[in-house]
Amino acid sequence: MTVACPRLYGAEGERPGEGVAKALDMLDLSSACAAGEVVVKVNFVSAYTELSATPVEAVEALAKRLAGRCRVIVAEAPAIGSFEGAVRRFGYSRLREYGVELVDLAGDDYEEFYVWDRSLNRRVKVRVSRTILGSRYLVSVVRPKTHDTVVVTLTLKNVVVGAILPGDRHRIHQGYKAINLSIAYLAAHMLPKLAIVDGAVGMEGAGPTNGTPIELGVSLAGSNAVTVDAAAAHLMGFDPRSVGYLYYLSRWGYGCIDPERIEVEGLPDWRARAKRFEPHPTYRYQLEWRLSEDELRRVERELEEEGLLRREGA
Repeated sequence: MTVACPRLYGAEGERPGEGVAKALDMLDLSSACAAGEVVVKVNFVSAYTELSATPVEAVEALAKRLAGRCRVIVAEAPAIGSFEGAVRRFGYSRLREYGVELVDLAGDDYEEFYVWDRSLNRRVKVRVSRTILGSRYLVSVVRPKTHDTVVVTLTLKNVVVGAILPGDRHRIHQGYKAINLSIAYLAAHMLPKLAIVDGAVGMEGAGPTNGTPIELGVSLAGSNAVTVDAAAAHLMGFDPRSVGYLYYLSRWGYGCIDPERIEVEGLPDWRARAKRFEPHPTYRYQLEWRLSEDELRRVERELEEEGLLRREGA
């Protein structure tokens, strides 16, 4: 069975936040307000490198549209440096003017999950933020970046890895096969209701922290993070089907990743706007994530028992 392809929304924007604001104007945000509380997961990674962080302007565009209508929490826990340092350096303090609460996830309460080790046994324990898991309306806002292990880091990886408490994040690095499985598995437990990619300026090369800027000039938003990330990967010059965790999530029925089937309101020619981001130097090794038929059958049998397979994806 083929996974349905939900419509996305997109717009041009050379300055951070500009395209996001236009895309959000096409969206109905009433369901966010009806939830009463919105958790916005941003991406800092390094509290010292602004290019590694979600542009504050993108979050501000959302905050302006939700101000006074519901509680808004911006949450993150940097891998390098402090949350307060990132808030200060990247200009996030100004979001308090809209009533936004800024929450450091580093000390958050948690639930325990087991993900895959190098032998593809699910016995690696990680602690995952209850703020993210329990969000009534979760939003992920990122800039598009290349990655040193999973090709690209976009809205789903931002949520999943950022939700793991900082002291446990290294534990998911169990080789290319295991980490893609683990990201997809955890994503199924914390899918954002709104995914936003601010593509004014992305990062290419040695991402997610040491890359160089590249102007993309296109931003995306939508209710299906799998499809948003697939479209963003295509705009970066990558085949989304070559990104392991996107492939698995589509196969398991969580979203469409075929660029030819994705439509973007506001950008009918969106596919023609793709650029060629310089991949990470380890890119060709990162493609070695595919499982053997026997390995995949065993993994999916476990997931079926947990009720995580929605349907056979395309």
